[in-house]
Amino acid sequence: MSLTPPPGWYPDPHAPHRQRWWDGTAWTEHRRAPETTPGSPEPTPEASTSKPSADDPAVVEDQLNGITFPLRDGWVRPQHVAQDDVVMTTDGTYDCPAGVGLCRHGMVFSRTVTENDEKSPEALAKADIPEAADEAYDRDRLGRELHGGLESHQVVKSGPVAVAGRAGYLVRWRVKTGKGPGGYVQSLAFPSSVGTESPVLVRYVFDAGEDGPPLADMDRITQGIRPFGDADTGGGVGSSIGPAD
Repeated sequence: MSLTPPPGWYPDPHAPHRQRWWDGTAWTEHRRAPETTPGSPEPTPEASTSKPSADDPAVVEDQLNGITFPLRDGWVRPQHVAQDDVVMTTDGTYDCPAGVGLCRHGMVFSRTVTENDEKSPEALAKADIPEAADEAYDRDRLGRELHGGLESHQVVKSGPVAVAGRAGYLVRWRVKTGKGPGGYVQSLAFPSSVGTESPVLVRYVFDAGEDGPPLADMDRITQGIRPFGDADTGGGVGSSIGPAD
């Protein structure tokens, strides 16, 4: 799922028409037009957008979207992760099943949906899940099939869910890969409680098999999402969803 590409110029995730320097561990602030000649910028890693809470070290803040996530056992704040918008990962890495690159057994992403006029959490979650599965288990940004490619998927859960006191929707797939145990991918969408209330999209990527994180952590993390300054606001799985698979 996670990889550590070599240092170099890659498409900027936030501006695909430009390139951004990846120093081998983090994105820097160095950007360029694709046609320019590569330079040798000094490494300047970006600060993580995922920060510990001053009040609770077991909580990670997503300051942009005004929410916090519970940092459960076996999970850590992102370090040396190439992807943007990562809230937490499982601790440590392993050699990817296809024999190239480094992978992580679990990752959680959180971002604001700004490029889509669609506001329905159900429509957003259903539209995002194929892309989430491809990015997690098909090909990485360098075109490598770290898991031997994505072969098939099965919907194992979908339905409404209450998140931080807001009405959201989730879709969960079980995916099979060419190599390794495959995994579970979930897209969760719900309205933000801050600013313009732009939708928030949370992706969960869990390896299957005995080395992957407990699948129930998907629901436990969702249940623990809270808006800033309101620890009592209810989150969690809606009654129509049922127990974790």
